[in-house]
Amino acid sequence: MKIVVLAGGTSTERFVSLISGMQIYKALKSKGHETVLLDVYLGYDGPDADHIFAVEKDWSEGIEAVSTENPDLEKIKALRKDGGKCFFGPNVIEICKQADVVFMALHGACGEDGRIQAALELYGIPFTGTDYLSSAIAMDKALTKELLTAKGIPMAKGFSMEVDGEIKEIGYPAVVKVNTGGSSVGVYMVSDEKELKEALKKASAFDHRVVVEEFIDGREFTCGVIDGKALPVVEIAPSEGFYDYTNKYQPGKTKDTCPADLPADKTAEIQAVAEKVFTALRLRAYARIDFMMNRQGDIFCLEANTLPGMTPVSLLPMEAAAVGMDFPALCEKLIEVSLK
Repeated sequence: MKIVVLAGGTSTERFVSLISGMQIYKALKSKGHETVLLDVYLGYDGPDADHIFAVEKDWSEGIEAVSTENPDLEKIKALRKDGGKCFFGPNVIEICKQADVVFMALHGACGEDGRIQAALELYGIPFTGTDYLSSAIAMDKALTKELLTAKGIPMAKGFSMEVDGEIKEIGYPAVVKVNTGGSSVGVYMVSDEKELKEALKKASAFDHRVVVEEFIDGREFTCGVIDGKALPVVEIAPSEGFYDYTNKYQPGKTKDTCPADLPADKTAEIQAVAEKVFTALRLRAYARIDFMMNRQGDIFCLEANTLPGMTPVSLLPMEAAAVGMDFPALCEKLIEVSLK
């Protein structure tokens, strides 16, 4: 197959996306596919863009490990010779049209929020993952919370608010989450109203709206779903603090156990809720659902990830490996279920 792996972009998860893209690119190349790794924002302005799959080039060259720092987005935007008036970089759409499928390795805004998916659908370009509408719904934490609560899925108690809005009554400790963030960027633990106000100020750099929830003291889990069927459950145990950006992407910062050390009935419960979330949010192809379990053993859904990370320390590949599916086979499986 001719495959374009779309990565990069201008979200705070740019570095994670590039590493995911590199891993996917190498995996698909190893399976014999004609594959191009393309930065959705920077594009490709070479003279041979109209026959890109004939270009002999290592498209992953220069991509490094995930940094502990957020990307300098202004510096990235300055690389665009045309000033970046259009989000899509030079020749991106033209190159994607040449492919049999676009593998979405994007994360965060303008990647997981449905806008790129909608554009590709309008151009008639097949892509991996769920459609534009379910992407937009799952990206909005407040809307996701409302929909899943209405479906009877247990969620942490809390509310959404504008970053400059009136603070409602909330018990402490609490968690503040940027409404449309990912990779735990813009997530803050607060123990009193002063810290809450400070968190709201920091969050304003990412979004105008946040979700404030009760802190659930317990264990964290995640469960991938492919084509509506749950994978083995993973337990996530950071060496210190909570599962933030650094703990997610720096090797050795987190102990991930797959399958999770849980009684069979509790594993089945998490998998069943994951499948229910997948259906409730109208998701397609694949996703990863995150959970907390309190000290009493009660399960709470945190959120749904419509384009899970595919880095060397990401969780969906770990779950697939637990059922005998290596990384290249997983990449091909995700294409298969997306094109169904």
